[in-house]
Amino acid sequence: MDQRVKPSPAEIRRAQEDMPNIRERDLAALLGISEAELVAAHCGFGAVRIEPRVNDLLTGLEAVGEVMALTRNESAVHEKIGVYDKVVTGNQHAMVLGDDIDLRIFPEAWAHGFAVEKRDGGNFRRSLQFFDATGEAVHRVHLRPASNLYAYQKLVAELESSNQEPIVSAQASGADDDAKVPDQAATVEDLREHWSRLTDVHQFFGMLKTLELSRRQAMRMVGQDYAWLLDNDAVGAMFEHAADGEMPIMCFVGNRGCIQIHSGPIKSVKPIGTRINVLDETFHLHLRTHHIREVWAVRKPTRDGHVTSLEAYGADGKMIIQFFGTRQEGERERGDWRFLVENLPRIPNPSAA
Repeated sequence: MDQRVKPSPAEIRRAQEDMPNIRERDLAALLGISEAELVAAHCGFGAVRIEPRVNDLLTGLEAVGEVMALTRNESAVHEKIGVYDKVVTGNQHAMVLGDDIDLRIFPEAWAHGFAVEKRDGGNFRRSLQFFDATGEAVHRVHLRPASNLYAYQKLVAELESSNQEPIVSAQASGADDDAKVPDQAATVEDLREHWSRLTDVHQFFGMLKTLELSRRQAMRMVGQDYAWLLDNDAVGAMFEHAADGEMPIMCFVGNRGCIQIHSGPIKSVKPIGTRINVLDETFHLHLRTHHIREVWAVRKPTRDGHVTSLEAYGADGKMIIQFFGTRQEGERERGDWRFLVENLPRIPNPSAA
């Protein structure tokens, strides 16, 4: 949309007052702006712009104590309650490796940050919200009743920006990953040779980069001994079986700036309409199943035997959500997880070699 026809900060605030029950993401879309622009409009009216200095943020959050970490994309929202501990800082990659909050962060994608305070009846809801250069949300931290408010306020003061203008300049979104990759940059034989020589799941991205393939191109090409298509209902079936069997799983939801991980069993799975919801004590997940266009089971060799993942993709070709069976480095994959994935309903792969 042309920048000149976008609503002013005052008009944005008025629209939110007039439609208090609409989700911020949906309101931003309705107004033709990014979510970062929606939040920025409230600078001086409950929002404070803060610098997205990821390393300082992570090291300062531990003192805040129990919070809720939220990472999402267009189709899935992943929420974990816990403490930001076991922090590993870095300019290219940063990590939080706590028992509850487990994050892989890409600081270069974090462009805008805000501390937001909203009145909720007689209480205040406080959060830290971060966005990429396009204005898309990358991560949020929500305070809870047990949070240390003094430590939070101290952290906000340390990160407060000298720029408190109620406007941000959001870049246009780029093309999705699949659109940047040549139709066939490697042969099936090249791919299968590289795939067979994997010894760690973390080598997978490097393999794709070397062969100039997207994830879905590789899965279509490699052959059904390594990757096979599943019915789109396979994700829901997996949740039900995992909950019934108290099977510990790993659930990954990410965007260009952050990947958030749950490890452990799931208990309360509640499908509502087109959503699957997990509503456990310290883990909430909200998945829009009608956004799923493909579900793949993927088998990767490692030095501990092959590891099986379940991956769901949207219409834009981007991964929505990914699952593994919970395991530690050096351990073999859980047999019950492997059995579950290998017995989910398959559909023919029209691109199979």
